[in-house]
Amino acid sequence: MKKTNIIYWTLTGLFAAFMIFTAIPDILKTPETVDFMTKLGYPVYFTPFIGVAKVLGGLAIVIPGFPRIKEWAYAGLMFDLIGAMYSIMAVNGVAQSLMMLVFIAFGFSSYFFYHKKLKLAA
Repeated sequence: MKKTNIIYWTLTGLFAAFMIFTAIPDILKTPETVDFMTKLGYPVYFTPFIGVAKVLGGLAIVIPGFPRIKEWAYAGLMFDLIGAMYSIMAVNGVAQSLMMLVFIAFGFSSYFFYHKKLKLAA
């Protein structure tokens, strides 16, 4: 149980930190972020929206309790990452989008250990 807890919190902390730190430029609408999102074909008003959603999702997966919200947060963060990977692939090619697989793997691993932790607690 202790080993599973350590793995879960390490993966979840790293995943949540990545999602929150990448959301800050979105929320602030930095010129680089707006340029990047515009090149992908998204409107400027979408950038702060997705940033706030990523912060809320990152917070939801680290706050204990609220299992239904946590499930929705994991789903939303995965939709964000898979959508980002697809968008980058469509505009810049496959090689540019492969880095996203690392972050998707962190998300899936965190989710897997979340359920493993729940099963052990029951």
